[in-house]
Order: sequence, then C-alpha cells, then structure tokens
Amino acid sequence: MKWILRLIGFVLVLVLVAVVSLFFLPADRIGVIAADQIRKATGRDVTITGVSMTLWPVLGVRADGLEVGNADWSEQGPMLTAENAAIGVDLMAYIRDREIRITNIEATRPTIRLESRADGRASWVFTDASGEAQIETETAPTRDAQPLSIQKLQITDATLVYAAEGSDTLSYSGVDLFLDWPERLGPATIDATLRPSGTPVEVDATIGGFAGFIAGQVQPVKASIEAGGGLLTLDGRASTAGEVAGTLGLNLPDTDTFMAALGLPRPGLPAKLGESVEMSTQLTLTADRRLSLRDLRADLMGNMLTGAADISLNGTPTINAQLNAGALDLSSATGGASEGGSGGSSSSETEVGTGWPTDPIDASGLAGFNGEIALAASSIDLGQFKLGPTRTLLRNDNSRMVFELREVAAYNGTLVGEFVVNNRSGLSVGGNLTARGLGLQPFLRDAADLEMLTGKANAQVKFLGVGSNVDAIMKSLSGNGSFNVAGGTIEGLDLDGLLKFGRGNGRTTVFEDMSASFRMEGGNLLNDDLLVVLRSFEARGAGRVGLGQQDIDYLFTPTALKGDDGPDLAIPVRIRGPWADPSILPDLDSAIDLKLDEKLEAEKAKIEARAKDKVREKVTRELGVTDEGQDLEDATKKKLEDEVKKGLRSLFD
Repeated sequence: MKWILRLIGFVLVLVLVAVVSLFFLPADRIGVIAADQIRKATGRDVTITGVSMTLWPVLGVRADGLEVGNADWSEQGPMLTAENAAIGVDLMAYIRDREIRITNIEATRPTIRLESRADGRASWVFTDASGEAQIETETAPTRDAQPLSIQKLQITDATLVYAAEGSDTLSYSGVDLFLDWPERLGPATIDATLRPSGTPVEVDATIGGFAGFIAGQVQPVKASIEAGGGLLTLDGRASTAGEVAGTLGLNLPDTDTFMAALGLPRPGLPAKLGESVEMSTQLTLTADRRLSLRDLRADLMGNMLTGAADISLNGTPTINAQLNAGALDLSSATGGASEGGSGGSSSSETEVGTGWPTDPIDASGLAGFNGEIALAASSIDLGQFKLGPTRTLLRNDNSRMVFELREVAAYNGTLVGEFVVNNRSGLSVGGNLTARGLGLQPFLRDAADLEMLTGKANAQVKFLGVGSNVDAIMKSLSGNGSFNVAGGTIEGLDLDGLLKFGRGNGRTTVFEDMSASFRMEGGNLLNDDLLVVLRSFEARGAGRVGLGQQDIDYLFTPTALKGDDGPDLAIPVRIRGPWADPSILPDLDSAIDLKLDEKLEAEKAKIEARAKDKVREKVTRELGVTDEGQDLEDATKKKLEDEVKKGLRSLFD
C-alpha cells in the first residue's frame, strides 16, 4: 500500500507541473516544456520523446518515451521509465470552471525505482528541487492556481523496485494499478494487483478526503489485501507518513500460502500455533515504526490467545506482550502427540521403546524477535508432558530463549525454575527445575512409560542437552539431581512375598520413604545411593537408566531388617531391558556374592578375635600379670615404670 501511494503521489507531481503547458502549444514544444517544468519541480533530469496531441473532445497528450532521473546519491538508475504514457484533460471543465480536471492518466510497462538510506534520505522526496517551478507561457500568471483532480489513473504491467540500505532489494513485476477519484475533495478508490511470486495479490482501498491524504493529512481508510486464500483488512485512519490506527483483521486458512503469495519466506508454523489464524485487534502504528496492539484476540485453530502487545519494528522486532490462554496445546511444536488427536502417525512419530524422533528441529525462529512475553494459561499440553495452571515469562535475546516458570501446576504438585533453548551456535536445551509434591506415577508414565512407582516427590534437577533433534539431545544429556518420596508404593513387586516365599511379581510393596541422588552423563542417568525404607525391610539400589536409549539396568536389593531370631535376609532383584517391557527377576549371582561377602566378613571377625586372644595371652605372660581383673594397658605402664627405675639406679651404683 505504501508503494502504491508513493506511485500515485509521484504521478501527481508530474501532472501538476506539466498539464497547463499543454494548452495553446504545438506538439513539438510540449515535450521540451513539460520536461523542463518537471526538472524544476523535482530537481531531476527528465527526457520526454515522441509527443503527440489531441484537442477535441478531450485534450490529450501521449509520449512514446518518458524517463525521470533519480537522486544524485542513488545507485538504482532512473526513478521512472515508461514505454508510453498518456494524459487526458476535460477541456470543457477548463473553459467553463477554469478547473484542471484530468480525465485519465495511462502508463504502460513503467519501471519505478525507489531507494532509501539509513540516514533518512529517500529518492521519492524531492528536497533537491529548486522550488521555483512555474508554468512558462507568454505572460506570467496573475491568478491563483486552478484546482486539480484526477478522475482515472491506470498503470499496467509496472515494475516496482525498492532498495532500503541494509536490506535486500525487493522487486515486484506485473503490477497493475487503478485509481478512481471522481470528486477532487471526495474519496478515492484504489485497486491494485501485484504478483511478487507469480500468484496475484489483490489490494483494495477506499481513502476519504484523498486530496488531503496525499498532502500528508490523516484520513479515513478502509483497505484489504487478499493473497493465497488469506485476507487482511484495516478499518481506521492513516496518513502517507506511515501513521495508522484502526481495527486490523486477519483470516489466514494457510499462513504459509499467504506469505508465499506475498513473496515472503514460508514460516512453517506448527498446527494450532499459527498454521491457520483468525485474528482481530485495535492497531496503532506511529511514524517511527512503533506498533501497539490492544484487545488482541487470536484463534489459532486449537489455541485461543487474548491480550496486548507493544512492538518496535526498527531492525529485529522487539516485543513486550501480555498474553492469556485457556487450554494451550503446544504438542505440535514439541514433537509430541496430544491426546485426542486423529490417531494417525507420521514419519516423525516414534513409539516409546524404539527410540526418540530424529527429525531435525528448526529453531531458526528464535532469531526472529527479541523481548519479553508474559503468558498465563489454564493448562499446557507439551505433548509428552502435561501442565496445569501456569504463569511463565518468556525472554528471548539473540536466539536464546528462557522460559521462567513462575507458577506451574504439574502432576498434582508445583514446578518452578527455568527452561532454556539456545540456538546461538547450534541447538541446546537446559534447565534448573525444582518440583514439590510431584505425583510420581503420572509423571513417570509420561516421561518414560513407567508406572511402577507411586507417591509424591520433591525433586531438583539441572540438565543440559545438545543436538539438532530430540534423539541427539536425549543421548547427550548431562547434569545432576536428587529426589525424596515420603511414602508410596512399588507396583508389580511384593518385597515381603519375595523375601518370605520367593514370589514377588504381580503384587505391591508399600514403602515409608525413598531417596536418591543421581548424575547424568552421555544420556545415562547413574545412581548408586537409592534407599527405600519399609516397615520391616529396607532396600538399596544402584544402576543405570538409559534416557537416550530408553532402557534400564538396575540392581534393587531389598533386605529384611535383622531380628533377634536370625541374620539379615537379602534377595537382589535385577530390572533390565527396554522401558516398554523390562524384566524383573531375582539376581542369583548378586545374591551369591552377597552371601559370600557376609561369610567372608564373619570369618574375618572370627580370625580377628582369635588373634586378639593370642596376643593378650602372650602379653599377659610376658608382663607377669597375675590379677585376672587387671587391665593390660595398666600392667604395661607399671612394667615400663619398673624397668625405667632399675635403669636409673644402675647409673648411680
């Protein structure tokens, strides 16, 4: 729309300074005079060739060639070139009302080159003109300038080239433009067709008080852009200085198709997150490119967002937004499958136990903006994980996005901390999270398809993963953490039955406390201090949980607490295999090793006791201790004192 308005304004400048020179002049002088007047008005070199003229019933001039030079600092070539151009004037209106009424302006295959610099210079601003342009006739005009209007403007097959310093040059060809402006002080209708990518883009606008609008005044505007089956509408007020205010509407059944029709990259947004959009908002855009959105309501065809935002459009957009959502579904962005879906599968979907998805993760969108977005949602579906009421602050700075979890309800507990996605030099994810009262069974079901443990856990974890897909990230996980569960059950394993009767599968163990710390290396979770306390037993565990390979190799050793009537009884249990179907069996080798260790400890104690007895017997004999109640240490000291006294006496004898 901005380009269209600049094009119209440029044409009006040409008409204002040249049209009066058409009267009472032979055709061979019209081209020279018009070119000179345009040069004085714009400060640009002008060449007009092949001029012909008609006088009745419409005064008209046609030029076979037209060229208007660009600013002296421009590198784009002439600002305007056209193979032929024609202007028609209502002669009777001029004779009757002294009004210059342009009935039509036509241009075929023109090329308009616009250029702007970072310092504010623009090729369509004629600041280098002399400002002394006037219509040269045999006598100088002594009356006010006549009113001017253009009833019809038609430009076909135009090429628009726009070069902004620091940005790629944009070029649109096959542009058609039609202006209908029947009354000079009334509204104008603009219809334009652009083909940035070969697909027609239709632009329709009605501008009230068009004469004031092209002079820079704010005027009522209704406009629409239709492309690729999508529609953008504006109903409000605007000016040629870039000021806009009003109601903005957006209806995009397919965002990728709409953007491609505009000649822009396909954003590739996931389903329910912008793949399709219906949006309305109160928009305000200032001349310094600051955008304000109020009463924002966006239906993403599965997610609904409301709120407000302030955006700076100078360079990389900077966003400050407050958004609210109901049940927010982010499963399409995280690669997980949300419940209640179609039930179909795609090549990127992978069942738990057969490996993580290997499809590349495109995180290039992190470079698209900076700023902060506060989000409140009644629930969040991350595909693999489910969250309840959530308040979070998203901060993005130079492709590093931090999710600050201020208040998150998760698995009947709460979750706080932060989650980081960094794409500055390759993709990495990390976090520092603390959970309180986390329901173990639903969490482990979503995280690892395990349902053995129940209870409420307090946990802390720090982690970091690097890679271009989920599989690589999970196989690179590193970090550490700890957890504690105050009471719960182990489903499918009856330690009491296992220890008493040798049968433990298919039943349940109730424990009073469970705690452990762990570290992560190369996608493996390693633990060696698991402690589970039961009423009459305790159990310890150590082993590996393959977060990357989705497998487990863990030794769990329940031990009957020692009683007065016998020794401890321990039966190690080995849990081994894929997450989807691990085997849980008594580990006889470990049991034998454990018994052997116990026997060795017992034999060692007996040997130590016999050795002590022999040493005591010999020392007693050597010291000559006769009193059975006398302490060996006291006897030794007395013997040493006696020997020292004997030695001293011998020195004086």
